[in-house]
Amino acid sequence: MADTFSQKHRPIEIRLRREEKILDVDFEDGVTLSLPAELLRVESPSAEVQGHSPSQKKTVAGRRYVGIMGVESVGNYAIRIKFDDMHDTGIFSWDFLHDMGMRKDELWDGYIAELEAQSLSRDP
Repeated sequence: MADTFSQKHRPIEIRLRREEKILDVDFEDGVTLSLPAELLRVESPSAEVQGHSPSQKKTVAGRRYVGIMGVESVGNYAIRIKFDDMHDTGIFSWDFLHDMGMRKDELWDGYIAELEAQSLSRDP
């Protein structure tokens, strides 16, 4: 049986910069990614945000100032992030975080475009 939690990317260090609202992740492959809390929140892998299929993905507005209250490990394959808007149901696997960091600009542009298309704002 294949290991369903097998990850191609593994972190060696995770740092939360609360004041800057940034999560830094250093990976074994030498890549260091800095992920803003707002992007992590609006792209959360939770069913609340992603739905159960791509067509169910929700656009999360009003999170310009969202912060991260804490980060906890989930086994040896992921973290759960507790945001200060009380969202904490997303399980961020190492591969998900790595992919998000590598595609940060693309995801950000898509988020902004979707807000505009729906006449929504980043502001609360």
